[in-house]
Amino acid sequence: MAATGGRAIVTLHFVTPEYPPMLGGVADHTHQIATALARQGETVHVWGPAGSAAQQDCGVTVHPILGRFSASNLRRAGEQLDRFPQPRRLIVQWVPHGYGYRAMNLSFCFWLWRRSVSGDSIDLIVHEPFVTFSGSVAQHALAVAQRAMTLLLLSAARRVWVTTRAWTPLLEPFLADANTPIRWLPVPSNLGAVDPGGIDRVRARYASGKQPLIGHFGTYGALVTPLLSEAIVSLSDRDARAHFLLIGSGSDAFRTEFAAQHGALADRVSATGTVDANTLPAHIGACDVLMQPYPDGVTSRRTTAMAGLLAGVPVVTTAGALTEQFWNEQLPVRLAPVRDARALADHVLQLLADPAERRRQGEAGREFYDRWFDVRHTLAALAG
Repeated sequence: MAATGGRAIVTLHFVTPEYPPMLGGVADHTHQIATALARQGETVHVWGPAGSAAQQDCGVTVHPILGRFSASNLRRAGEQLDRFPQPRRLIVQWVPHGYGYRAMNLSFCFWLWRRSVSGDSIDLIVHEPFVTFSGSVAQHALAVAQRAMTLLLLSAARRVWVTTRAWTPLLEPFLADANTPIRWLPVPSNLGAVDPGGIDRVRARYASGKQPLIGHFGTYGALVTPLLSEAIVSLSDRDARAHFLLIGSGSDAFRTEFAAQHGALADRVSATGTVDANTLPAHIGACDVLMQPYPDGVTSRRTTAMAGLLAGVPVVTTAGALTEQFWNEQLPVRLAPVRDARALADHVLQLLADPAERRRQGEAGREFYDRWFDVRHTLAALAG
Protein backbone atom coordinates (compact mmCIF):
# COMPACT_ATOMS: atom_id res chain seq x y z
CA MET A 1 0.00 0.00 0.00
CA ALA A 2 1.46 3.34 -1.08
CA ALA A 3 0.49 6.81 0.05
CA THR A 4 0.11 10.16 -1.66
CA GLY A 5 -0.16 13.42 0.23
CA GLY A 6 -0.53 11.53 3.49
CA ARG A 7 -3.46 9.44 2.24
CA ALA A 8 -3.16 5.72 1.74
CA ILE A 9 -3.93 4.57 -1.79
CA VAL A 10 -6.46 1.74 -1.76
CA THR A 11 -7.64 0.13 -4.96
CA LEU A 12 -11.39 0.47 -5.34
CA HIS A 13 -13.28 -2.60 -6.54
CA PHE A 14 -16.88 -2.01 -7.64
CA VAL A 15 -19.10 -5.10 -7.62
CA THR A 16 -22.17 -4.51 -9.76
CA PRO A 17 -25.00 -6.49 -11.37
CA GLU A 18 -24.81 -4.41 -14.55
CA TYR A 19 -22.33 -2.21 -16.38
CA PRO A 20 -22.23 -0.62 -19.85
CA PRO A 21 -22.83 -1.47 -22.60
CA MET A 22 -25.63 -3.06 -20.58
CA LEU A 23 -28.56 -0.68 -20.05
CA GLY A 24 -29.89 0.23 -16.63
CA GLY A 25 -29.76 2.79 -13.86
CA VAL A 26 -27.21 0.84 -11.81
CA ALA A 27 -25.01 0.42 -14.91
CA ASP A 28 -25.09 4.17 -15.53
CA HIS A 29 -24.48 5.00 -11.88
CA THR A 30 -21.52 2.63 -11.57
CA HIS A 31 -19.94 3.88 -14.77
CA GLN A 32 -20.39 7.52 -13.80
CA ILE A 33 -18.81 7.32 -10.36
CA ALA A 34 -16.13 4.77 -11.30
CA THR A 35 -15.02 6.95 -14.20
CA ALA A 36 -15.06 10.12 -12.09
CA LEU A 37 -13.00 8.47 -9.35
CA ALA A 38 -10.49 7.23 -11.94
CA ARG A 39 -10.16 10.76 -13.29
CA GLN A 40 -9.34 11.92 -9.77
CA GLY A 41 -6.41 9.52 -9.72
CA GLU A 42 -7.98 6.54 -7.93
CA THR A 43 -7.23 3.01 -9.14
CA VAL A 44 -10.64 1.57 -10.02
CA HIS A 45 -11.69 -1.94 -11.03
CA VAL A 46 -15.22 -3.00 -11.89
CA TRP A 47 -16.33 -6.60 -11.38
CA GLY A 48 -19.50 -7.25 -13.36
CA PRO A 49 -21.51 -9.89 -15.18
CA ALA A 50 -20.91 -11.25 -18.65
CA GLY A 51 -21.47 -8.44 -21.12
CA SER A 52 -19.68 -5.78 -19.09
CA ALA A 53 -16.95 -4.01 -21.04
CA ALA A 54 -14.37 -1.28 -20.56
CA GLN A 55 -15.46 2.07 -21.96
CA GLN A 56 -12.96 3.99 -24.05
CA ASP A 57 -10.68 6.44 -22.23
CA CYS A 58 -12.41 6.11 -18.86
CA GLY A 59 -9.42 4.77 -16.91
CA VAL A 60 -11.40 1.92 -15.34
CA THR A 61 -10.40 -1.75 -15.56
CA VAL A 62 -13.43 -3.98 -16.14
CA HIS A 63 -13.62 -7.67 -15.22
CA PRO A 64 -16.73 -9.31 -16.81
CA ILE A 65 -16.09 -12.44 -14.79
CA LEU A 66 -19.12 -12.63 -12.51
CA GLY A 67 -21.16 -14.28 -15.23
CA ARG A 68 -24.56 -15.11 -13.79
CA PHE A 69 -23.31 -14.85 -10.19
CA SER A 70 -23.18 -18.61 -9.74
CA ALA A 71 -20.97 -20.28 -7.12
CA SER A 72 -18.35 -21.11 -9.78
CA ASN A 73 -18.42 -17.53 -11.10
CA LEU A 74 -17.93 -16.18 -7.60
CA ARG A 75 -15.09 -18.61 -6.88
CA ARG A 76 -13.20 -17.51 -10.01
CA ALA A 77 -13.79 -13.85 -9.24
CA GLY A 78 -12.53 -14.40 -5.70
CA GLU A 79 -9.35 -16.02 -6.96
CA GLN A 80 -8.66 -13.02 -9.18
CA LEU A 81 -9.49 -10.53 -6.44
CA ASP A 82 -7.05 -12.30 -4.13
CA ARG A 83 -4.24 -11.42 -6.52
CA PHE A 84 -4.63 -7.78 -5.47
CA PRO A 85 -2.81 -6.73 -2.30
CA GLN A 86 -4.75 -5.93 0.83
CA PRO A 87 -6.42 -3.74 1.89
CA ARG A 88 -9.06 -4.50 -0.73
CA ARG A 89 -12.09 -2.25 -0.71
CA LEU A 90 -15.23 -3.64 -2.37
CA ILE A 91 -18.02 -1.18 -3.15
CA VAL A 92 -21.14 -3.26 -3.77
CA GLN A 93 -24.07 -1.92 -5.78
CA TRP A 94 -26.95 -3.68 -4.08
CA VAL A 95 -30.30 -4.35 -5.67
CA PRO A 96 -31.63 -7.83 -4.83
CA HIS A 97 -33.06 -8.69 -8.23
CA GLY A 98 -29.82 -7.76 -9.97
CA TYR A 99 -27.84 -10.81 -8.87
CA GLY A 100 -29.98 -13.54 -10.36
CA TYR A 101 -31.45 -16.67 -8.80
CA ARG A 102 -34.91 -15.10 -8.82
CA ALA A 103 -33.65 -12.31 -6.55
CA MET A 104 -32.66 -14.87 -3.88
CA ASN A 105 -28.91 -15.26 -4.39
CA LEU A 106 -27.88 -16.12 -0.86
CA SER A 107 -24.61 -17.56 -2.20
CA PHE A 108 -23.56 -14.11 -3.37
CA CYS A 109 -24.24 -12.66 0.08
CA PHE A 110 -22.27 -15.47 1.76
CA TRP A 111 -19.42 -14.81 -0.66
CA LEU A 112 -19.27 -11.16 0.41
CA TRP A 113 -19.55 -12.11 4.09
CA ARG A 114 -16.63 -14.54 3.77
CA ARG A 115 -14.54 -11.90 2.05
CA SER A 116 -15.30 -9.50 4.88
CA VAL A 117 -14.22 -12.08 7.47
CA SER A 118 -10.98 -12.65 5.55
CA GLY A 119 -10.11 -8.96 5.64
CA ASP A 120 -11.76 -7.22 2.71
CA SER A 121 -13.56 -3.97 3.43
CA ILE A 122 -17.16 -4.12 2.18
CA ASP A 123 -19.02 -0.89 1.43
CA LEU A 124 -22.68 -1.31 0.50
CA ILE A 125 -24.72 1.07 -1.67
CA VAL A 126 -28.37 0.07 -1.25
CA HIS A 127 -30.49 1.02 -4.24
CA GLU A 128 -33.35 -1.26 -3.15
CA PRO A 129 -33.55 -3.27 0.10
CA PHE A 130 -36.19 -6.04 -0.14
CA VAL A 131 -39.74 -6.69 -1.25
CA THR A 132 -42.72 -6.31 1.06
CA PHE A 133 -44.75 -9.06 2.71
CA SER A 134 -47.74 -8.84 0.41
CA GLY A 135 -49.47 -10.76 -2.34
CA SER A 136 -48.84 -14.44 -2.98
CA VAL A 137 -47.11 -17.11 -0.91
CA ALA A 138 -44.19 -16.86 -3.35
CA GLN A 139 -43.90 -13.13 -2.62
CA HIS A 140 -43.79 -13.85 1.11
CA ALA A 141 -41.08 -16.46 0.58
CA LEU A 142 -39.09 -13.93 -1.47
CA ALA A 143 -39.50 -11.34 1.29
CA VAL A 144 -38.09 -13.78 3.86
CA ALA A 145 -35.14 -14.73 1.64
CA GLN A 146 -34.27 -11.12 0.89
CA ARG A 147 -34.29 -10.22 4.56
CA ALA A 148 -31.87 -13.07 5.22
CA MET A 149 -29.68 -11.65 2.45
CA THR A 150 -29.90 -8.21 4.01
CA LEU A 151 -28.81 -9.58 7.40
CA LEU A 152 -25.74 -11.20 5.82
CA LEU A 153 -24.81 -8.12 3.84
CA LEU A 154 -25.16 -5.71 6.74
CA SER A 155 -23.11 -7.98 9.00
CA ALA A 156 -20.37 -7.90 6.35
CA ALA A 157 -20.47 -4.18 5.60
CA ARG A 158 -18.10 -1.63 7.07
CA ARG A 159 -20.15 1.24 5.67
CA VAL A 160 -23.69 1.40 4.33
CA TRP A 161 -25.14 4.02 2.03
CA VAL A 162 -28.76 4.37 0.94
CA THR A 163 -29.91 6.12 -2.22
CA THR A 164 -32.98 7.40 -0.41
CA ARG A 165 -33.46 8.08 3.29
CA ALA A 166 -36.67 6.05 3.09
CA TRP A 167 -34.52 2.89 3.24
CA THR A 168 -32.78 3.78 6.53
CA PRO A 169 -35.54 2.72 8.98
CA LEU A 170 -36.03 -0.49 6.98
CA LEU A 171 -32.36 -1.46 7.32
CA GLU A 172 -31.60 -0.40 10.90
CA PRO A 173 -33.23 -3.46 12.55
CA PHE A 174 -30.87 -5.73 10.58
CA LEU A 175 -27.65 -4.08 11.74
CA ALA A 176 -25.57 -6.48 13.79
CA ASP A 177 -23.31 -3.62 14.91
CA ALA A 178 -25.10 -0.49 16.07
CA ASN A 179 -21.92 1.46 15.29
CA THR A 180 -22.22 0.79 11.55
CA PRO A 181 -23.38 4.08 10.05
CA ILE A 182 -26.10 4.31 7.42
CA ARG A 183 -25.49 7.38 5.31
CA TRP A 184 -27.42 9.00 2.50
CA LEU A 185 -25.81 8.86 -0.95
CA PRO A 186 -28.19 10.41 -3.51
CA VAL A 187 -27.86 9.29 -7.11
CA PRO A 188 -26.66 12.00 -9.50
CA SER A 189 -27.84 12.37 -13.06
CA ASN A 190 -25.42 11.32 -15.79
CA LEU A 191 -26.87 13.86 -18.19
CA GLY A 192 -24.22 15.66 -20.23
CA ALA A 193 -24.02 19.30 -21.21
CA VAL A 194 -27.00 20.75 -23.07
CA ASP A 195 -26.35 21.95 -26.63
CA PRO A 196 -28.58 24.96 -27.45
CA GLY A 197 -28.48 24.07 -31.14
CA GLY A 198 -29.61 20.56 -30.30
CA ILE A 199 -32.53 21.95 -28.30
CA ASP A 200 -33.64 24.02 -31.29
CA ARG A 201 -33.53 20.96 -33.53
CA VAL A 202 -35.60 18.89 -31.10
CA ARG A 203 -38.20 21.62 -30.73
CA ALA A 204 -38.40 22.07 -34.49
CA ARG A 205 -39.11 18.38 -34.85
CA TYR A 206 -41.73 17.98 -32.15
CA ALA A 207 -43.33 21.40 -31.53
CA SER A 208 -44.30 24.10 -34.00
CA GLY A 209 -43.71 27.75 -33.14
CA LYS A 210 -44.41 28.48 -29.48
CA GLN A 211 -46.42 25.29 -28.98
CA PRO A 212 -45.89 24.04 -25.39
CA LEU A 213 -43.81 20.86 -25.21
CA ILE A 214 -44.42 18.72 -22.14
CA GLY A 215 -41.92 15.93 -21.64
CA HIS A 216 -41.73 12.70 -19.72
CA PHE A 217 -38.45 10.81 -19.29
CA GLY A 218 -38.45 7.23 -18.07
CA THR A 219 -38.69 3.54 -18.91
CA TYR A 220 -42.53 3.38 -18.94
CA GLY A 221 -43.01 0.64 -16.39
CA ALA A 222 -46.42 -0.77 -15.58
CA LEU A 223 -46.76 1.22 -12.34
CA VAL A 224 -46.01 4.59 -13.96
CA THR A 225 -47.89 4.43 -17.27
CA PRO A 226 -51.44 4.54 -15.81
CA LEU A 227 -50.55 7.71 -13.90
CA LEU A 228 -48.94 9.22 -16.99
CA SER A 229 -51.86 8.34 -19.28
CA GLU A 230 -54.35 9.94 -16.94
CA ALA A 231 -52.27 13.11 -16.66
CA ILE A 232 -51.85 13.43 -20.44
CA VAL A 233 -55.60 13.09 -20.96
CA SER A 234 -56.35 15.65 -18.23
CA LEU A 235 -53.88 18.15 -19.70
CA SER A 236 -55.07 17.61 -23.26
CA ASP A 237 -58.64 18.40 -22.25
CA ARG A 238 -57.56 21.74 -20.79
CA ASP A 239 -54.87 22.91 -23.23
CA ALA A 240 -55.54 22.22 -26.90
CA ARG A 241 -52.07 23.43 -27.94
CA ALA A 242 -49.85 21.23 -25.78
CA HIS A 243 -47.73 18.51 -27.37
CA PHE A 244 -46.28 15.62 -25.36
CA LEU A 245 -42.79 14.21 -25.87
CA LEU A 246 -42.16 10.75 -24.43
CA ILE A 247 -38.43 10.21 -23.96
CA GLY A 248 -36.59 6.99 -23.27
CA SER A 249 -36.68 3.23 -23.66
CA GLY A 250 -40.24 1.92 -23.83
CA SER A 251 -41.74 5.20 -24.98
CA ASP A 252 -42.64 3.82 -28.43
CA ALA A 253 -44.61 0.93 -26.97
CA PHE A 254 -46.39 3.20 -24.51
CA ARG A 255 -47.34 5.68 -27.24
CA THR A 256 -48.76 2.86 -29.39
CA GLU A 257 -50.87 1.64 -26.49
CA PHE A 258 -51.96 5.16 -25.58
CA ALA A 259 -52.94 5.96 -29.17
CA ALA A 260 -55.02 2.79 -29.36
CA GLN A 261 -57.00 3.91 -26.30
CA HIS A 262 -57.13 7.64 -27.08
CA GLY A 263 -57.12 7.89 -30.86
CA ALA A 264 -58.13 11.56 -30.91
CA LEU A 265 -54.93 12.46 -29.02
CA ALA A 266 -52.51 10.33 -31.03
CA ASP A 267 -51.19 13.25 -33.10
CA ARG A 268 -50.37 15.20 -29.96
CA VAL A 269 -48.05 12.57 -28.48
CA SER A 270 -44.59 11.74 -29.85
CA ALA A 271 -42.08 9.14 -28.68
CA THR A 272 -38.31 9.01 -29.11
CA GLY A 273 -37.60 5.39 -28.16
CA THR A 274 -34.15 4.83 -26.68
CA VAL A 275 -32.18 8.06 -26.98
CA ASP A 276 -28.43 8.23 -27.50
CA ALA A 277 -26.63 9.68 -24.48
CA ASN A 278 -25.21 12.47 -26.64
CA THR A 279 -28.63 13.74 -27.71
CA LEU A 280 -30.55 13.03 -24.50
CA PRO A 281 -29.68 16.42 -22.90
CA ALA A 282 -31.17 18.25 -25.89
CA HIS A 283 -34.39 16.24 -25.67
CA ILE A 284 -34.72 17.02 -21.96
CA GLY A 285 -33.76 20.67 -22.43
CA ALA A 286 -36.24 21.17 -25.27
CA CYS A 287 -39.20 20.58 -22.94
CA ASP A 288 -40.99 23.48 -21.30
CA VAL A 289 -41.93 21.23 -18.38
CA LEU A 290 -41.16 17.65 -17.40
CA MET A 291 -44.10 15.70 -15.99
CA GLN A 292 -42.76 12.84 -13.82
CA PRO A 293 -45.40 10.92 -11.84
CA TYR A 294 -44.11 8.11 -9.59
CA PRO A 295 -46.39 5.64 -7.76
CA ASP A 296 -44.45 5.92 -4.48
CA GLY A 297 -43.48 9.58 -4.98
CA VAL A 298 -40.33 11.34 -6.04
CA THR A 299 -37.19 10.39 -4.08
CA SER A 300 -33.47 11.05 -4.25
CA ARG A 301 -32.99 7.83 -6.25
CA ARG A 302 -35.18 8.97 -9.17
CA THR A 303 -32.55 9.83 -11.77
CA THR A 304 -35.22 10.65 -14.35
CA ALA A 305 -36.30 13.56 -12.14
CA MET A 306 -32.65 14.47 -11.56
CA ALA A 307 -32.21 14.91 -15.31
CA GLY A 308 -34.78 17.69 -15.37
CA LEU A 309 -33.31 19.40 -12.31
CA LEU A 310 -29.80 19.33 -13.78
CA ALA A 311 -31.03 20.69 -17.12
CA GLY A 312 -32.90 23.52 -15.44
CA VAL A 313 -36.26 22.31 -16.75
CA PRO A 314 -39.19 22.68 -14.30
CA VAL A 315 -40.27 19.29 -12.95
CA VAL A 316 -43.82 18.46 -11.91
CA THR A 317 -43.96 15.22 -9.97
CA THR A 318 -45.74 13.36 -7.18
CA ALA A 319 -45.36 13.24 -3.41
CA GLY A 320 -45.89 9.74 -2.08
CA ALA A 321 -45.06 7.31 0.70
CA LEU A 322 -41.30 7.36 0.04
CA THR A 323 -40.86 11.06 -0.73
CA GLU A 324 -38.26 12.63 1.57
CA GLN A 325 -39.23 15.67 3.60
CA PHE A 326 -36.81 18.07 1.90
CA TRP A 327 -38.83 17.96 -1.33
CA ASN A 328 -41.71 19.61 0.56
CA GLU A 329 -39.47 21.97 2.51
CA GLN A 330 -37.29 23.31 -0.32
CA LEU A 331 -39.74 22.93 -3.24
CA PRO A 332 -37.25 22.35 -6.07
CA VAL A 333 -40.14 20.73 -7.96
CA ARG A 334 -43.92 21.13 -8.13
CA LEU A 335 -45.59 18.36 -6.12
CA ALA A 336 -49.00 16.75 -6.59
CA PRO A 337 -50.47 13.84 -4.62
CA VAL A 338 -49.96 10.42 -6.16
CA ARG A 339 -52.90 9.44 -8.42
CA ASP A 340 -54.22 13.01 -8.59
CA ALA A 341 -53.91 13.61 -12.32
CA ARG A 342 -55.82 16.87 -12.17
CA ALA A 343 -53.46 18.35 -9.56
CA LEU A 344 -50.51 17.26 -11.71
CA ALA A 345 -52.09 18.96 -14.72
CA ASP A 346 -52.84 22.09 -12.68
CA HIS A 347 -49.15 22.55 -11.88
CA VAL A 348 -48.12 22.06 -15.50
CA LEU A 349 -50.72 24.55 -16.74
CA GLN A 350 -49.67 27.15 -14.17
CA LEU A 351 -46.05 26.89 -15.31
CA LEU A 352 -46.97 27.06 -18.99
CA ALA A 353 -49.02 30.21 -18.36
CA ASP A 354 -46.23 32.03 -16.50
CA PRO A 355 -42.81 32.12 -18.24
CA ALA A 356 -41.20 34.00 -15.34
CA GLU A 357 -42.34 31.40 -12.82
CA ARG A 358 -41.22 28.67 -15.18
CA ARG A 359 -37.72 30.14 -15.27
CA ARG A 360 -37.68 30.60 -11.49
CA GLN A 361 -38.74 26.98 -10.92
CA GLY A 362 -36.12 25.69 -13.33
CA GLU A 363 -33.39 27.72 -11.64
CA ALA A 364 -34.53 26.57 -8.18
CA GLY A 365 -34.33 22.97 -9.35
CA ARG A 366 -30.85 23.41 -10.77
CA GLU A 367 -29.58 25.08 -7.57
CA PHE A 368 -31.12 22.30 -5.48
CA TYR A 369 -29.45 19.67 -7.66
CA ASP A 370 -26.06 21.34 -7.32
CA ARG A 371 -26.42 21.60 -3.54
CA TRP A 372 -27.37 17.98 -2.94
CA PHE A 373 -26.99 15.74 -5.98
CA ASP A 374 -23.99 16.80 -8.01
CA VAL A 375 -21.56 13.92 -8.50
CA ARG A 376 -18.89 15.75 -6.49
CA HIS A 377 -20.87 14.96 -3.33
CA THR A 378 -20.85 11.26 -4.21
CA LEU A 379 -17.11 11.30 -4.83
CA ALA A 380 -16.43 13.05 -1.54
CA ALA A 381 -18.49 10.46 0.35
CA LEU A 382 -16.78 7.50 -1.29
CA ALA A 383 -13.32 8.98 -0.80
CA GLY A 384 -13.96 9.61 2.90
